[in-house]
Amino acid sequence: MKCARTGLLTLAVVVFSLSAWAQHGGGGGNMGASMGHGASSAVHGNMSSSNSGSSHGMTMNQVLSKNTALAGKIQTLTGMPSQQACSGFKNLGQCVAAAHVSKNLGISFACMKADMTGQSPAKDSSCPAATGTKSMSLGKTIQTLSPKADSKLESKKASKQADADIKDSEAHS
Repeated sequence: MKCARTGLLTLAVVVFSLSAWAQHGGGGGNMGASMGHGASSAVHGNMSSSNSGSSHGMTMNQVLSKNTALAGKIQTLTGMPSQQACSGFKNLGQCVAAAHVSKNLGISFACMKADMTGQSPAKDSSCPAATGTKSMSLGKTIQTLSPKADSKLESKKASKQADADIKDSEAHS
C-alpha cells in the first residue's frame, strides 16, 4: 500500500512537471510560432531592427526594398521615402505606427521621428525646441507633441493600423 502511494505521488509530480515545462517552452518546439507574428511584435518592440515578420535576417532597408507595398504606404503617410522615414527607428512596426499617428493627429512626422529616435529634427522644421533631445515611446511622444490627444487610445489605434499594414503588405509581396 505504501509503495502504491509513493508511485502514484511520483507519477503526479512527473505529470505536473511536464505540463508546466511544456507551457514555458521547455522543449522549444513552439518558439517559431511565438516569434512568427511579425506585425504585432514589431509594433510592440519585440523584434530587433534587423528583423521583420517573415523576413528573418534582413535589415529594415532590405525589407522596405523588397516590400514595395509597405514602402509605398510609408511614403504616402510621411511624405518622404520609406527608408529615410524609418531610419533610426528600433523596428519597422514602430516607424509605421508613428507614421499613422502623424497622419491621424496632424502632427509633423519629422517631429514624431525626432522624439521617438532621439535624433535632432531638421533645422528648418517647426518642431518644439526640446524635440529630439532623447528617445521616447510612441505614447510619450504623442503626449509631448499633442497634449490634448488621448495618447493611450491614439497609440493603440496606430499600432493596430501598423499591424494591419504590415500583415497586408506581407500577404501581397
